[in-house]
Amino acid sequence: MVEYNLDCLGEACPVPLMKTEKKMGELNVGDVLVVAIDHSCAMKNVPEWARKQGHNVEIEEVDDGEWEIVIEKTK
Repeated sequence: MVEYNLDCLGEACPVPLMKTEKKMGELNVGDVLVVAIDHSCAMKNVPEWARKQGHNVEIEEVDDGEWEIVIEKTK
C-alpha cells in the first residue's frame, strides 16, 4: 500500500474531480489517495464519484472549510 497526496486547495469544480479521477487511474489496488479540498462542491462530488466507483472513502475536516478525502482503491 502506498499513500499519495493530491492538493486541490483553491480549485473549484470540476478540477478536483478531474484530477482525482486521473490520479486514481494511476494507482494500484490497495493504494490510498488523500485529496485536500476547500470547495464545497468538490466536497460533495469527489466522495460521491469515488463511492460509485466502488472505492472506500473517508472524509476528515482538517480545518474550517478544508477537508481531506481519503480514497482507498479497491479495484
